Amino acid sequence: MAQLESHTTRISYRQLDTVIRNALRLTRDPAIALRSGARMHVTAYGMYGYALLSSATHAEARDFAARYIRVVGPLCDFGLSYAGETVMAAFQPMHWPNPIESVHRFAVEFALAAHLTTIRDRSGQGFGFSRVLVDYAPPPSAATYRDLFGCPVLFNQHHCGYEYARNDGPRALANPRTHAMAREMCEEILGEVNRAGGVAADIRRVLIEQPGRYPSIEAIAEQLEIYPRALRRRLEAEGTSYRGLLAEVRMRLAIEYLRKTRMTNEEIASRLGYSDAANFRHAFSRWTGRNPSEFRGDEGL
Repeated sequence: MAQLESHTTRISYRQLDTVIRNALRLTRDPAIALRSGARMHVTAYGMYGYALLSSATHAEARDFAARYIRVVGPLCDFGLSYAGETVMAAFQPMHWPNPIESVHRFAVEFALAAHLTTIRDRSGQGFGFSRVLVDYAPPPSAATYRDLFGCPVLFNQHHCGYEYARNDGPRALANPRTHAMAREMCEEILGEVNRAGGVAADIRRVLIEQPGRYPSIEAIAEQLEIYPRALRRRLEAEGTSYRGLLAEVRMRLAIEYLRKTRMTNEEIASRLGYSDAANFRHAFSRWTGRNPSEFRGDEGL
């Protein structure tokens, strides 16, 4: 318990995965993720939160939030884009890409509720989303979505996120000195996070950059200047393996292809390095419990 109260304690995503799955297994509340995320006020995020509060403008706060989000160990990464006077935030769960899994939905629900709470903390309680989008079917907690967000919620979309009216104006709590100090500390922390990403993060990056031409673990070890045996040991210490990382990357890419393109199963199989579409279909069914055609149909493509 003392470790949980310490600001120096670091929690891995593997540990977060265990906590989330245990919570889902034990709870009787279908909206547990939404309720938990709604409790995450901006002051819970330390220097990241203070930097948001002290930003000179709403535009600066938005840009800071997206650039430094990994400082707080988020369940979802996110990026921003704009369409005229509308801000659009798109989510991507950090380690749970399969939209059928309850842990994927937990990550998205928690992030949506947490973002709403923190933006209201810095912009006022009158703030609200204009619409919310998620990439899964209506869950048992759908009624809570309407109560919490108070805006249209679109299910079975190609991505997760939210939209709201753009405001680039000055902020009432702006403080240049406080912001500069907090930003500097977040920059240091972000550097530590990037350096501590582990060898698994390096391998994911290599695999994503070379879809369909996946090198062997020996080739990756040579690229990373690590002996293959040592690389296997480091992956084991991080709770994963080369085979597990390759399956994760293939699944994430397959889901993106099925959601966002009209590529055939044969084309996707080739992109992912499978010898034929049948092998791809078997792998996808093993990952998600559905075949690619069923998944694409559920996604409304």
